[in-house]
Amino acid sequence: MQLIFSDVQYWEDFLPLSFTRPVAEMRCGILTFSERWQKLLGTDEVGFITENYLLEKFKKPQEKESLLIIPNFIPTENVLQQIRNLKSGEALVYENEIVAAKLDMQNFSLNQIEKMTDIADEQLFFKKPTDLFSFNDKAINYDFELITKGRNSQPLSSTNGFLGDKKDLFIEEGAVVEYSTLNAKTGKIYIGKNAEIMEGCHLRGSIALCENSKFNLGTKVYGATTVGPYSKIGGEVNNIVIFGYSNKGHDGFLGNSVVGEWCNFGAGTNASNLKNNYASVKMWNYKQKRFADSGLQFSGLIMGDHSKTAVNTQINTGTMIGVGANIFKSGFPPNLVENFSWGGMKGDEKFSFSKACEVAEKAMERRNIELSEVDKNILKHIYDEY
Repeated sequence: MQLIFSDVQYWEDFLPLSFTRPVAEMRCGILTFSERWQKLLGTDEVGFITENYLLEKFKKPQEKESLLIIPNFIPTENVLQQIRNLKSGEALVYENEIVAAKLDMQNFSLNQIEKMTDIADEQLFFKKPTDLFSFNDKAINYDFELITKGRNSQPLSSTNGFLGDKKDLFIEEGAVVEYSTLNAKTGKIYIGKNAEIMEGCHLRGSIALCENSKFNLGTKVYGATTVGPYSKIGGEVNNIVIFGYSNKGHDGFLGNSVVGEWCNFGAGTNASNLKNNYASVKMWNYKQKRFADSGLQFSGLIMGDHSKTAVNTQINTGTMIGVGANIFKSGFPPNLVENFSWGGMKGDEKFSFSKACEVAEKAMERRNIELSEVDKNILKHIYDEY
């Protein structure tokens, strides 16, 4: 069965993270939404209904009977079973919105739906970027059970200190953990394939360190934290989500934040996550084109793909950083750093697109990944339109 992930209702709500990907490809917990649904429903055949400029990279649906999913929620077991049992022309509705339907994509139309059933129980639904770190503890717990059920963890080396129940720790093949402390009493700890926790690290769950990622020497990690694949983390972090391929390798603090791919934090970068007056944090809302109350007392930054900070950068509470920004000027950058900003300050010129691609190419080469023409086309669309 083909899974179709539609983000028509939510794509704009997740900017700047969704500038470069469909909502289904965002990470929270251990997995992306797409990966989670594929595991839950036992298929790797997927298609996307998303912004047109993204469809060159993210495959369009094939014209056949498919299961349409709004991807940005984690289902209860009861709802998951309801989704599995859907028949052609049937749909599930949550908060007056269709979230799953079985449809023929050859003649795609919601008019095919003949029966709609309301979901009665509450679902874990993600509606904005800050939800990714706010709900990350629940997502890690969910994914931990999904990934590790019926499998055996690699043993933890005796050089480490451990608190909690060993069933709440899972170490994949090839991972290295030595001379560190891991506290799973506060939440589950998942260490991915070929990941490394260097000496002197202190981890307090819940934590997901994904494939080929590293905690550098002496890193302090508070949950709920997810570090996506091929990333490096140092210093002190608290309740962050990093999608992957990004580095915060040096001292400095980052908390209650979401970071996209191919980002880099210069040594000594610090991002405030609490206002001095303890007030609720306002953040830029791309959809409303204004600063709006997040409803959160703790909120650090949201950073789009390919953005970078220079050494000793200081970032205010509740800062939105777009795609391809290069922040290096003295003083606090504004709470909205625009896409491809050259310097990070309001009114700064745009980073030359050719130079931005050159930097992206060099960063990606370090992971043996090519910046394809398709990737360049996506970045060019963002550069020109946003």
